Amino acid sequence: MKKINTLKAGQEFFLSGTIYTARDQAHKRLVEAIKSGKRLPIELEGAIIYYCGPTQTPKGKIIGSCGPTTSSRMDAFAPLLLAKGLKAMIGKGARSKEVKEAIRKYKGVYFVTYAGCGALLSKYVKKVEVVAYRDLGPEAILKLEVKDFPLIVAIDANGGSIYD
Repeated sequence: MKKINTLKAGQEFFLSGTIYTARDQAHKRLVEAIKSGKRLPIELEGAIIYYCGPTQTPKGKIIGSCGPTTSSRMDAFAPLLLAKGLKAMIGKGARSKEVKEAIRKYKGVYFVTYAGCGALLSKYVKKVEVVAYRDLGPEAILKLEVKDFPLIVAIDANGGSIYD
């Protein structure tokens, strides 16, 4: 994501590479680990987290439906994760003022992707691996390898926003 600082709000972007899924409970555990000085199960420096909890994987598929969840549910956790090196988040919907300020401060980016299109989005996932919190089921942290995953820059590294 070398060009992350050049992306502008409203710009379409097709991501190829590694992203991690994480929702509410996984975020809570990551923040608890940071606050207690424990080692994290994923490297946050430069990471991209997708707010997603895929459905059960159908036979013959790599992953089930994997659409975005509402991003504001992670707003309480996002500023600390950005401070610890998280580079980008993917979800749906607007973010709080605090998250927008943290994105600008730490030069991150917030992407949105197509809501209601989880089956379509699953076609861009090429590999899946459970990497942490398996006990959370669909909310476990998964490492996804994606190719040309469709995104829109919702909040850029300079604080520009499609919601303003």
